[in-house]
Amino acid sequence: MEKIFNNTQVAFELKSDTQLERAYFLFKMIEIQPLVRIGTAVTNFALKAHLPVEGLIRSTVFDHFCGGVSENDCLRVVDNMFTKGVSSVLDYSVEGKEDEKQFDAALDMTIKTIEFAKERLAIPFAVFKPTGFGRFALYQKIGEGKSFTAEEQSEWDRVVARFDKVCQIAHDKDVALLIDGEESWMQEAADDLVTNMMRKYNKEKAIVFNTLQMYRWDRLDYLKKIHALAKAEGFYIGMKLVRGAYMEKENNRAEENGYPTPICATKQATDDNYDAAVVYMVDNIERMAIFAGTHNENSSYRLMELMNEKGLEKNDSRVFFGQLFGMSDNISYNLAAAGYNVAKYLPFGPVRDVMPYLIRRAEENTSVAGQTSRELDLIKKERARRKL
Repeated sequence: MEKIFNNTQVAFELKSDTQLERAYFLFKMIEIQPLVRIGTAVTNFALKAHLPVEGLIRSTVFDHFCGGVSENDCLRVVDNMFTKGVSSVLDYSVEGKEDEKQFDAALDMTIKTIEFAKERLAIPFAVFKPTGFGRFALYQKIGEGKSFTAEEQSEWDRVVARFDKVCQIAHDKDVALLIDGEESWMQEAADDLVTNMMRKYNKEKAIVFNTLQMYRWDRLDYLKKIHALAKAEGFYIGMKLVRGAYMEKENNRAEENGYPTPICATKQATDDNYDAAVVYMVDNIERMAIFAGTHNENSSYRLMELMNEKGLEKNDSRVFFGQLFGMSDNISYNLAAAGYNVAKYLPFGPVRDVMPYLIRRAEENTSVAGQTSRELDLIKKERARRKL
């Protein structure tokens, strides 16, 4: 397989010299772990104290990792990326809300992004998080096999109704819908709910997509179980594959509560698990659709090879590659230039409300081996190329 991900001219063609320098500055800062911790604490304090820092955040880290403060604000970025064949997934990245009014607002926003997607070829997916539609504790209680009070049952019925409403609209408008994965101790309830949505709305093709976090050692077996169910009951499977974003939290909770960690023992085991799931899905592509969310070059090359071996067209609608906005442009834009389906997750929302997401991005970059240094190396290479 031809190695295409080192072409920085293609990767950064849309970035001005000023934007490239900002990216270099940001990743240099993120490279310093103590600075990330200090910056996180200072930012949280400034926001809670209502200090006038939102403008500074907006012009630096926010604009690098986010599309805008609203869905309309994102359109400039969406249209710009699509000139190079890179699609967008509008991700309303407001986290940690806990009341019914906020859950209904998240539902309304997700419906709005579906309507946006219906009108724009550049937006092939909509997305939401399970805890955007209901309290974490409800999902956890189901996973623990505990009974609901009458009030909790009524609350859960509203969660199910939100899922059903958004999946129905996605189905009716023919817009694929990604449902993100979260912590393992709430995921079982979310999995069951999403599977029921697949049963109902994936009868002709994959519209509803669940997410498998492949740093969990049990997820490949889960995929095979759902596949058997789909064959028996006659529905299609949509899956977004990612490595996972809650590893430290997962390991700490397992240790504190005295149960075996659900996380693979090593990084290599996670990589092997991810690639095995990709192989399984491509081998069974007649009943599946895959959104391969990865910043890993080897996994991307592996999927490209599998598609070629299987005789799939590069732009087969059942296969998408995905990366986060502001990261791994070398993968996204070079894949698009080669003719593959690529979509960037494009977070948006009020600056203050999106800060938990941005902090998680910074922490993830400091903890994922090689991620920040790779970004910096590519930016340095492009800076040098432009000077020549």
